[in-house]
Amino acid sequence: MGEGDEPAPGSAYRVPAPDPAALVAWPDSFGRRFTIFIDTEEEFDWNGPFVREGHGTSHMAAVPAAHGRFAAQGAALTYLVDYPIVAAPAAAEILRELLADGSTGIGTQLHSWVNPPFEEELNAFNSFAGNLAPALEEAKLLVLTDAIERATGVRPRAYRAGRYGLGPHTLAMLARHGYRIDTSMRARYDYRPDGGPDFTAVTPHAFRTGPDNALVELPLTTVFTGRARRAGTELYRRLGSVPRGRGLASRLGLLSRVALTPEDMPLDEALEAIRVAVGEGVRLLNFGFHSPSLEPGHTPYVRDAADLAAFWHWWDQVLTLLDRLGVTSASLAQILEAACGEPATSASAGGAGGL
Repeated sequence: MGEGDEPAPGSAYRVPAPDPAALVAWPDSFGRRFTIFIDTEEEFDWNGPFVREGHGTSHMAAVPAAHGRFAAQGAALTYLVDYPIVAAPAAAEILRELLADGSTGIGTQLHSWVNPPFEEELNAFNSFAGNLAPALEEAKLLVLTDAIERATGVRPRAYRAGRYGLGPHTLAMLARHGYRIDTSMRARYDYRPDGGPDFTAVTPHAFRTGPDNALVELPLTTVFTGRARRAGTELYRRLGSVPRGRGLASRLGLLSRVALTPEDMPLDEALEAIRVAVGEGVRLLNFGFHSPSLEPGHTPYVRDAADLAAFWHWWDQVLTLLDRLGVTSASLAQILEAACGEPATSASAGGAGGL
C-alpha cells in the first residue's frame, strides 16, 4: 500500500535492544507456550492507496468456523480488533459470541487511516500511528478502546499498532490507559524504508518496557535459521546490500529470517524456526496473521481455495510440531497472569483460558 510515498527525513523510530534485566522471568509453572494474535481488520486493496471508506468486513462470517478449528487443536486465540470491525454490528456480534468460550482474548489494533478522529493527511507515513502527533495518536486510541468495550463488554489490555507502527510516545500512552501488553514489535524487522520503526535490535524474548516497566512487550517471534544464523542481524543487513543476496543465502541454507506467520513464510522454514526458537530458550512463541486471510481473495497470502488449503496445512503441521515439542497454548488471560500477576479470570482478557 502507498507505494511511491517517501518517509519524512529523520523520522525513523529505532527501538533499542531491551536490557537483559527487563526480560520476563516466566514462572516455572508456565512452561513453554505459544500464543496466536489475529490482526482482526477490514478488507482492503493491499496494492492500492490508503483510503478511509469503502472497506468490507464480510470475511468475518468465516471466523467462527476457523475459530472452532483452532479450538479443536487446543489453540487459544486473541483478536486484535480495529475500528471498521468493531463498528460493523455483525462483526461485533461474532466477537461477542466467541468470547463465551472462556479462552478467547480481545485486544486493540490501531489502523490510523480508518480510525477517527481524522485530522492527519492521508499518506503512507501517517499510516504508522506512532508517526502522528502524540495527541492525535492518543485520541484515536481512546476512540477505538471505548468502541471495543461498548461492542464486546471487554476493556482491551493488549495492543498492536497497525503496520507495526510503534512510535516514541506509544508505550507511555498505552500505560496511561490501562494497557498491560504491547505486541507492536516485529523482532528483527526494519520498516524505516517505508517510514516506520526499526526493530532490528529486538529479540524474540518477551520483555518489560514503557514507563516504570508497566508494559510487557510480546514481539512477533522472528528468528534467524541456517548455518550462519549466529551472525544474525549484521550478516542479514549486509546481504541486503547485495542484489538478491538474502534470497541466495536462504536457498543455500546459510541464513533466513523467519517470522512465525503462515503469511509468506514457507512451512519448512517455519518448522525450523520453531525448533530454533525453542532451542534458544524462547518461552512464549508469538504467532500472528490477518483475519481476512481466512477467506480467499482479500489478502495476497490467500488468493484462492488452494492458498486457503495451504494456509490450513501450515497450521496443522505447525500445531503438530508444537505438541510434539511440549509447547502448549497460552490464552491472553494466562499470559496476563504469568507476566503481570493478574488473576486469570480477568474480564479484560476475555476469560480464564483453560487450553
